[in-house]
Amino acid sequence: MQHSIHQLSSSKCFGATVERYSHISPTLGNTSAKFHVIVPPQIKDRKVPVLYFLAGLTCNDETFVLYSGAQRYAAFYGILVVCPDTSPRDTGIEGEDREYNFGSSAGFYVNATTQPWNKCYHMFDYVTKELPEVICSNFNVDNTRQSIFGHSMGGHGALICALKNPTQYLSVSAFAPVSNPLNCSFGRKCLRGYLGNDKESWKQYDATELIKGKGPQFSDIFIDQGTLDPFLKDQLLVENFHKACDMVGQKLTLRMRQGYDHEYNFISTFIHDHFAYHNLALSQKPNASI
Repeated sequence: MQHSIHQLSSSKCFGATVERYSHISPTLGNTSAKFHVIVPPQIKDRKVPVLYFLAGLTCNDETFVLYSGAQRYAAFYGILVVCPDTSPRDTGIEGEDREYNFGSSAGFYVNATTQPWNKCYHMFDYVTKELPEVICSNFNVDNTRQSIFGHSMGGHGALICALKNPTQYLSVSAFAPVSNPLNCSFGRKCLRGYLGNDKESWKQYDATELIKGKGPQFSDIFIDQGTLDPFLKDQLLVENFHKACDMVGQKLTLRMRQGYDHEYNFISTFIHDHFAYHNLALSQKPNASI
């Protein structure tokens, strides 16, 4: 099935092309959705693998391409990088822009079931179903080679997308993910707002609860976490996910980066490590110096 997209911009960087598109999304209530792609030069000669990046709270589809420095590594490894928005936009829902941590820019990568959010806020299905179909029908990609990573709220999104669809993604990693949203105030606010008061329904979107119930899903999960992250103790709860992985025998590579915080300076410092990690799963191309 062909999915129509409209190009909004295009520019070259490190041999790759950074492109922005919009399309009408049935999954998101027929709103106009935007996404960025970093298109590697290798796509002219062969089908390339796909790496999805999910951004965090208050971000949008262009934040990662502006601040991460990922273009260089997408071009080197020959990986198409896809960056969706963090929520539907301009839905007409009253109050969608009222708060920074709920509504616009805070879709939390779940399928909302409460009114009025259930009309448009289906970011989980958008990321895992509709957007891959859009990418596959418009770009020269190999949809059998997909991986996913993200930051903060998007790290939460990457973990739950992968754990709920372990055969769809070959690898998963995260920067400073919200790892146990049932037990942090930001997570509880979004889960209650989008899913209602039944806390059992929240567990399906909590990486710590998912790994406890599902057991080992990947040969390795890779997380980078800054030791000076102000959200580490009260909101991210990465250690809870670490303990759950240990409990069920899921290998987790958790790197505590001394002196780093939560922001994109942290991400840009270690972005190559994540590309190298995903490249092993996506293509088995030997690592090389850049």
